Amino acid sequence: MRITATLLALSLVATVGYAAEPVVETKDQAALLKSSDPQLAANKKLVFDMWRTFINAYHVDEAGKFLAPEYHQHNPNATTGLPGVIEYFKSLNLKVTPVPDQITNKVVSIVAERDLVVVSLVSELKDKDGKPYTTTWFDMYRIANGKIVEHWDSALKGVIP
Repeated sequence: MRITATLLALSLVATVGYAAEPVVETKDQAALLKSSDPQLAANKKLVFDMWRTFINAYHVDEAGKFLAPEYHQHNPNATTGLPGVIEYFKSLNLKVTPVPDQITNKVVSIVAERDLVVVSLVSELKDKDGKPYTTTWFDMYRIANGKIVEHWDSALKGVIP
């Protein structure tokens, strides 16, 4: 009886270990931009507007409105500096589209602290057996003088998300 109970408990623990909950996007992106600190709200809005304009709608010509000339890039697939990131995005040959009202990626949260803004997104992938699952992608930006001066994410060299 004791062995049966132990085996049952172990099987439940093993099942729970592989039963991750899906990552869910927010229903209200505008609410994520609010902050009692006006500077933090402005920093979140800057990143939000950059994402919609530059990343989603591919308005590469407007990058300088959001990114500082000394922009530091920590994604191993893109070049650092404003000219480098512009060249990288141009090399993707993406079509310019109208700027959407919200970020078109599935946003989980936008969090700001000090001069940093973190955007977390739903990332939909497939496991080795082809079964879909979700995880979270993070991008972090540092803001100085009203412009984005630095970016980090979890990109791997040669892998474009």
